[in-house]
Amino acid sequence: MPSSRIVVAVLGLALAPTAFTAAPVHEFTLANGLKVLVRVDRRAPVVVSQVWYKVGSSYEPSGLTGISHLLEHMMFKGTPTVPGGEFSRLIAANGGDENAFTSRDFTAYFQTLEKARLELSFRLEADRMRHLLLKPEEVAKEAQVVAEERRLRTDDQPDALTQERFHAAAYVTSPYRQPIIGWMQDIQSIRPDDLQYWYQRWYAPNNATLVVVGDVDPAKVRELAEKHFGPLPPSDLTTPRLDQEIPQLGERRLVVKTPAEVPYVVLGYKAPTFKTATEDWEPYALDVLDGILDGGNSGRISRNLIRGSQVAAAAGTSYSPVSRLEELFVLAGNPAPGRNSAELEQALRAEVAKLREELIGPEELARVVAQVAATDVYQQDSLFYQGMRLGTLETVGLGWNRLDDYVQRIQAVTPEQVRAVARKYLTDDRLTVATLEPLPLDGRRPSAPAAGMDHAIR
Repeated sequence: MPSSRIVVAVLGLALAPTAFTAAPVHEFTLANGLKVLVRVDRRAPVVVSQVWYKVGSSYEPSGLTGISHLLEHMMFKGTPTVPGGEFSRLIAANGGDENAFTSRDFTAYFQTLEKARLELSFRLEADRMRHLLLKPEEVAKEAQVVAEERRLRTDDQPDALTQERFHAAAYVTSPYRQPIIGWMQDIQSIRPDDLQYWYQRWYAPNNATLVVVGDVDPAKVRELAEKHFGPLPPSDLTTPRLDQEIPQLGERRLVVKTPAEVPYVVLGYKAPTFKTATEDWEPYALDVLDGILDGGNSGRISRNLIRGSQVAAAAGTSYSPVSRLEELFVLAGNPAPGRNSAELEQALRAEVAKLREELIGPEELARVVAQVAATDVYQQDSLFYQGMRLGTLETVGLGWNRLDDYVQRIQAVTPEQVRAVARKYLTDDRLTVATLEPLPLDGRRPSAPAAGMDHAIR
């Protein structure tokens, strides 16, 4: 695993807050329900166009896990007017790039183009929003591709496999227990009519948000959106039921036995998000706590466990406050040579215990806040991540302007609040622990991650 933060959720860099006054967001909604967000950034003659659908793995019923991700793959297989492969060829021929990704709470498609080519993006996305061809032979072929993707990214990656089983054990009723890519038996059994139903239900203008960031005129964007997306009919949508996690009543543990070179341990505490917190300051305090533990080389885990006691070869944390449902505050790592998983688990729990018992100092708090601001400056150089932030916030139901005051809210977090959330949420009764127990490799090594796959799973 990387020595920096472990990526176990969708956010990554996308949800970094804005530390400076960004250009205003122009918002409008077409008659068919399509929401459009436009932010002007004229630093380069480039535009990023993204279409976000409110559907991901957390919307999937048992037996159809992975259908959102498989449908994402199928979205590149053509329409009556744009044959399979032509979408990507046209974008590339116009000097652009494109891709897509599936998460727990949404599926997104995006293109980066020279600003004069924006209409091409709109024309192609509008076409496949309602006119996708789902040929049985293509579905069968792509299901095999996804099955191989799962094998390379999960089944043959001991740490990833442990993470998957960890989430399945940590959650009982929450759909976050399901892998985004789906369980293998479900991937292999999804039928064309299942995909057709899923496509017709969720891929509609009234279940989508169009995000445009770059050197554009908002009025022209609206004109193009009306031209290409406006004629598309909406769907008769019903709000999906949110299956909230039942209260945890004690510590949970599991062991994963699989061929591997080194052990791995994952600890996860049930933690609130912006949508589920009882106090609005709690997610900000948890974000600060996350930075204290895993703020690069200056974080406590790196300082105390990797360079200090040398109990960990690599370790880090992960927490995402921007999700539809209750999240996990995760600590994970590989023990150093000569050390074992039990020692690493104890060391990680000891760091958590310190946060429950002791107040952090002003210098440490100032470091975390400074890191947030510095990260923000870097992020805003990217049109793509500006769009990611807008699209993510809007699609999970927080609203695109929800984190406009993020830096200010982080700056307002007190040492007492950090200790309070540690005492309230980072407790043994909310904890799940997964340990990878390596089996002999028998001459084989784990496969390299599938870096060359066309589409991403976040």
